[in-house]
Amino acid sequence: MGDPVDRYHRQKLLPEVGMAGQERLAQGRVLIVGCGALGCVQADLLARAGVGHIRIVDRDVVEPTNLQRQTLYGEADVGKVKADAAAERLRAVNSTITIEPIAADFTSDNAEQLAEGCDAILDGTDNFETRFLLNDLSVKLGVPYVYGGVIASRGMAATFVSGDGEHATPCLRCVLPEPPPAGSVPTCDTAGVLGPAVAIVAAQQAADAMKVLLDKLDLLSGTMLDFDLFKNTRRRLNLADIAGDRSNCRCCGQRLFDALDGSSGSDAVALCGRGAVQVSPATHGAVALDDLATRLSAHGPCKRVGPLLKAETSQGEKRFGLTIFPDGRAIISGTEDLAEARSIYARLIGA
Repeated sequence: MGDPVDRYHRQKLLPEVGMAGQERLAQGRVLIVGCGALGCVQADLLARAGVGHIRIVDRDVVEPTNLQRQTLYGEADVGKVKADAAAERLRAVNSTITIEPIAADFTSDNAEQLAEGCDAILDGTDNFETRFLLNDLSVKLGVPYVYGGVIASRGMAATFVSGDGEHATPCLRCVLPEPPPAGSVPTCDTAGVLGPAVAIVAAQQAADAMKVLLDKLDLLSGTMLDFDLFKNTRRRLNLADIAGDRSNCRCCGQRLFDALDGSSGSDAVALCGRGAVQVSPATHGAVALDDLATRLSAHGPCKRVGPLLKAETSQGEKRFGLTIFPDGRAIISGTEDLAEARSIYARLIGA
C-alpha cells in the first residue's frame, strides 16, 4: 500500500489541515459515547481522517433494525457487541490508528475514567440523562462536548466549549436547564429516524471534532444547527442568544455537577425474586399515558389497566414487559440487569 500517510493527501491539501494538522489529528484522542446511528458515522469519518485514538463506549448488541442507519454493521454482525463489531470494521478501514472498544454502560461511576486523556467528547447517545452527564464531564474536565441528536427527520448539532476563553460557549444546561419529563417526547424507537438526517448531524459532529483536534476553535460556529429534511427547514441558532444567564447555570456557572456526582439521573433497582427492575426517572411529573400508549403500540401489545399502562416489547429473542405508572416510574420485567432496563426505558419512554 506504500506510505500509510498517502491516504490523507486530499485532506492535507486543505489549508486548515496541511502536514502539521494531519500530525495533530494523529496525536488526537476522542471519546465517542454510543455507537448507534450517530456514533457509527462519527467513528467512520474520524477513523478515515486519521484521528490517532478513538475510544468507543457502548453496551448494546447489534439488532436487525439497526442496519437501516448504523453504517458500521452488516447482517453478519447481528448479535455481536456493538463496540467490538465497530472496532473490527474500523481497523479494516484504517490499521494505522488505535481503536479502543469498551462494552460498558456509561454512568457517573465510570465517566471520568472513560474520558481520561481525551481531547473531545462526541455524543452518540439517544437520551438526555446521558447528555447531561456528558455536559457535566465536559465542563469539569474542560474538554469540548460535541452534541448531536436525531428524531424522525429532524436533526440538531452543536459544540459546547467550556471555560472563559475567547471561543467559550454556554453549556448544554445553559440552553436546556432541565431534561424533558419522562414520556413527554418521542424517542427514535417510537417516532422512527431517517438515515440521511443521521448522516448530516454526525458529519457536522465529526467536522467540529476535527476543528477541536486541529486547535482551530475559531472555526466553530457557536451555534446550534436545527433542520428537518422532510419539512425542508434549516436554521442556526446562536448559543449565546438561546442560553440563559451563564452565572445562574448550575453546571458551568456554579460548577455543580449533579449528573456526574450521581445526585440526579434515573434510579434503577432490581426487584428481588421478580426478574424485574424498577426505573424511576430523573424528572418526575404526570405522564400522558394515552399518548405514550399510541407510541408504544408499534412495539407490541399495549393497553391501559386502570391508572397504569402495560406494554410488551422484544429485542432479538428476548421479550420484556413494561408496567408504567402515572408518575413516570416503570417496572421492566424480563431482566435483572440495571443497565439493560435503563436502556429499554430510555429507548421507549425517554429520559
